[in-house]
Amino acid sequence: MKKKSATLLTTGMALTLALAGCGNGNNNNNAASSAPASGSASAPASSQAASAGNAGSAVEITFWNMFGGGEGDFVDQIIKGFNDSQKEVVVKQLRLESNEYYAKLGTALSSGKGPDVAVAHVDRISPFVKAKQIVPVDDLASKVGFDLSQITASNLRSVTYDGKPYAVPLDTHFHMFYYNKDLLKQADMLNEDGTPKLGEMTPEGFEKTLAQIQSKVPDIQALAVNTPYFQEPFLNLYYEAGGDILNADMTKAAINNDKALSVLKFYMDVYKNKYADLNDKNPWDSFSNGKAAFWFGGVWEAGVLLGDASKNIGAMPLPPIFGSQTHWASSHLLVVPSYVSAEKQEASAKFMKYFSEVGGSTWGKAGHVPANANVTASDEYKSLPYRDQFIEAQKTVKFAPQTDKYTTIVTTIAESLQNIIFGSESPEDGLKDMEKQINEVLDN
Repeated sequence: MKKKSATLLTTGMALTLALAGCGNGNNNNNAASSAPASGSASAPASSQAASAGNAGSAVEITFWNMFGGGEGDFVDQIIKGFNDSQKEVVVKQLRLESNEYYAKLGTALSSGKGPDVAVAHVDRISPFVKAKQIVPVDDLASKVGFDLSQITASNLRSVTYDGKPYAVPLDTHFHMFYYNKDLLKQADMLNEDGTPKLGEMTPEGFEKTLAQIQSKVPDIQALAVNTPYFQEPFLNLYYEAGGDILNADMTKAAINNDKALSVLKFYMDVYKNKYADLNDKNPWDSFSNGKAAFWFGGVWEAGVLLGDASKNIGAMPLPPIFGSQTHWASSHLLVVPSYVSAEKQEASAKFMKYFSEVGGSTWGKAGHVPANANVTASDEYKSLPYRDQFIEAQKTVKFAPQTDKYTTIVTTIAESLQNIIFGSESPEDGLKDMEKQINEVLDN
């Protein structure tokens, strides 16, 4: 680690980065961090009651997840709905703190003692697949009548290794372009239909838009940037520009290029011109509290930002500032460990089917875009605020490269970016160092 800025990020980074978008990186009502953590399952009372009622006949399975806060409430509803809907399987859950989740899950998978079904992020399963610690889900899905073609193609591809799907994707989560209508109206930048006037879609054109906001409403940030977790806003625009983290065969870094440099220089201009506050440690709150006009924020923030009409906030897909609308995304998945007995694997598959087909409607209310296309096509889902915009944005997502070294790679990227934006290194030198460090990770 080179400078203080990067040092501040080191503690816990490897575990928390992949969870950004689930309660760590930005405002999610502290969903994961508020989850109860203990050594025993924290099953809802409904689950316990179902267990008692089905004693002697039902197969009991343990479900591990890191969802707390609002997300946890939705998961509780899904578990209750499943347990109440049938008498063959009882789900009991163990909810862990987000910052310890993957350490405990990794230990469980290695030791052969742990959950029967568990949540994982799409960018975390490659090591589990490589170590043969989780099973393919296609045969299990067939046994319980679960048609995996319901899952959107991009989600299914993201979990497919050597032609086999190793997880059931629950959702896609990514960033939307949120805007404060009241502030834009003050800046004379609100269309009659309530959408923002954005001007020319180039880096220079977008900066002119930010400059106009600053000139008309000088006491707010034109664009709040998630500086504490800068890797996500960086990757959004880098992917827009057509960039990749690794080369096609994932043997070398591919991030030290003019595309990455252009994105970094754009953000440096935004900070230099005070369109965004580099030192804002809680930019998600700044936007939510009406202190910023624009925000690249997660779909998981929809409940907070769009659920309160008094905030007068709208949402749309990220604008194509760098030429396309391709943008960063992750996904929550359900996986089944290899050590689980055949009976419990099939029971877990029944729960996964229910979570996707029925629970997906409940899960969609949390803000994540359900991976089950039948759910997103339903009138119930479409009736939620701005979900047509969410579905449109989901079409152009870009998931992490399928390498078992991604967690270390994205940690390296995050730390290097902190050095760059806080001035410890120039963008040029920072990208060179980033390339060198990523290649060292790949070579080991």
